[in-house]
Amino acid sequence: MTAELVRGQNHPLSQARLEIRIAAGTPVVAGATLGDEHGTVHGVEWVVHPGAPTLPGLEVSRQAAADHRLAVDLGAVPEAVHRVHVLLALPSAGGPVRFGAVAAPFVAVTGLDGTELAGYTITGLDAESAVVALELYRRQGGWKVRAVGQGYAGGLTELLADQGLPQAHQLANTIHEAVAQGLARAVTPPARTADGDRARQTATPAPAPEQGASATQGASGAVPPQPLSPYGTQPPGTPPQPTPPNGGPASGTPQPASPYGAQGAPATGGPQPGHTQVPADGSAAQPPAPTVGGPIDYSHPRRQNAAPPPPPPVAPPVQPGQPARPVAGDATGWSMEERLYNQVWGMFEDLARSTAAYRSAVDFADSRMEKELDAALADPRNRIGGQGDAAREAARAKHTQLVEQARAAYDRDLGQLTAESEVVEPALPLAYARWDSPVWHGYRVPFEAPMAVRLGDLHLPECPELRIPMLIRLPLERGLWIDSGAAGSLDGSFLDSHELHRLAMDTAVALAARLLAVHPAGDYTLHVIDPAGSGARALAPLVSTGVLAAPPAVGAAGVADVLARLTERVDLVQMAVRGGAADSLPPGLDTSEQLLIVNDFPHGFDDRAVTQLRYLADEGPSVGVHLMMVADREEASAYGPLLDPLWRSLMRLTPVPDDHLADPWVGHAWTYEPALVPPGSQVVQEVLNQVAEARTK
Repeated sequence: MTAELVRGQNHPLSQARLEIRIAAGTPVVAGATLGDEHGTVHGVEWVVHPGAPTLPGLEVSRQAAADHRLAVDLGAVPEAVHRVHVLLALPSAGGPVRFGAVAAPFVAVTGLDGTELAGYTITGLDAESAVVALELYRRQGGWKVRAVGQGYAGGLTELLADQGLPQAHQLANTIHEAVAQGLARAVTPPARTADGDRARQTATPAPAPEQGASATQGASGAVPPQPLSPYGTQPPGTPPQPTPPNGGPASGTPQPASPYGAQGAPATGGPQPGHTQVPADGSAAQPPAPTVGGPIDYSHPRRQNAAPPPPPPVAPPVQPGQPARPVAGDATGWSMEERLYNQVWGMFEDLARSTAAYRSAVDFADSRMEKELDAALADPRNRIGGQGDAAREAARAKHTQLVEQARAAYDRDLGQLTAESEVVEPALPLAYARWDSPVWHGYRVPFEAPMAVRLGDLHLPECPELRIPMLIRLPLERGLWIDSGAAGSLDGSFLDSHELHRLAMDTAVALAARLLAVHPAGDYTLHVIDPAGSGARALAPLVSTGVLAAPPAVGAAGVADVLARLTERVDLVQMAVRGGAADSLPPGLDTSEQLLIVNDFPHGFDDRAVTQLRYLADEGPSVGVHLMMVADREEASAYGPLLDPLWRSLMRLTPVPDDHLADPWVGHAWTYEPALVPPGSQVVQEVLNQVAEARTK
């Protein structure tokens, strides 16, 4: 079954050898970039384009055409490559200059037999002349395809620069020069038909003339030999060649340049993407260029100072036919912390999409049963008698069968994700772990800040027992708003305003304590505004341990003083950064990250204070000043729409379980639960004592 993708949606790929078929209404240039786990392209040798149409695992057309077939072998892609971006661009010589003037391009991923696995129509383009159409990326030992559709009005130069390529302008010119030589032979676009036939109209582009040795890839480098067959392994009669330990072709033996060649890589004049070997002396000496026909050096010259990531954990062997056992940290990343972060987000996405598939199947079963019942009742002869009853029973039986099949598949996915959660949760580091995790009992103040922090847990109503940690990257890009407004809990009960406010303050203190605990001593400064002193009980752990920069500010004067000092800090840092004079900051200025907890807003705030608070919410995160508000929006309703931008700029959290958060893939309503300290636990007090002691040292 073909998956019709929309922008941002992904789909698993069950085959390694694929074709990417492109159908456009005008000749376009097709290419691909190879990226690391962050999607960064580290050099021109990581780009396959008409001037250099082959790389290990990839082969593209040598000319602009209205239709393309790109050959892909994911098994031959180097291990250092985690993302493959398929890009399209309009030729610079004649023709349309923006995609908005032509029909929307269609991209399909197919098997070698032509079976369409996933399709994507790139809509919404206007002034863009280059676009990233698809992304093939690694996920838990396999590959997935994601519909991207990111356009660039600056063309190939802007696209390549956005992926981190330093020679973006030179390579873009090289690609357009190579395309200009064969543009006259581009295939005439066929007449576009209905959407259902768009992928079937694909034609193979006419071959371009062979390019001589003068063609270049980037600034220099020999042109790789062209493949004898796009899907062949070796020419007939060619004896198998030995493979050296480094994975490159044996020296002195002729090799096919096809991405599906047995040796896997063409001989080029520049380094190929792959794992980096660090010299014993730590120097960044550039490796010599490999000679034609010799071993291929897959190390990248600009990654010599960074050791390659250690191999991910290997799952223990299982019986044939059984699913693989989950392993903590088997996602991509240069550290175990990054791998666990990526693995948690992968679980989040998998659960979202599995639930979407289950809900869609149930909706289909419901609609089908309704249609069958309507059809049975449409005939007056079936309304009375056994025929009508039999038709209704058959429709209900079919509905039950479809729902049970969908639930069985969903339960299988839930079982795998639950097993993965059971091994991932105990392996999470401090910043990701729950407060009841044993990792907190061995707490020591860290020497470096983490990449993310846990704000709570997320779950769906179909599987409330499966909790996904809600991890947010640091430093915080948005402030936090703990909503203390009156709200009903999911079980139908209601909490009075005083109890809800107490829970909101407990949530804020738990989050603030976690942020302090996961940062090095002195790297995080905490301020509190409590105009009426109503949060004294919840703030007691912070006050008693001495981790606050100053006692909680009370009264209108205290509010004005704290806001004035933080606003001045934001202004000074912004001026220093914009003027390129970061070393000219006043010597007494606290340059650590700042977190301001505001309780009981808007009590104690005048118009000037409200304006300063909005300024901190908008401009503070970019210079290390973060906001955490404990407030009821209804109590600030007197300000009218003036505060609407403030609430929208903050991430809303709730002190009780509430289904107000949505995932970025499907848009499910997820139930959020705050990361609270277990009742009676002294873990926060002990952790804060160590933080305060480390600061005094």
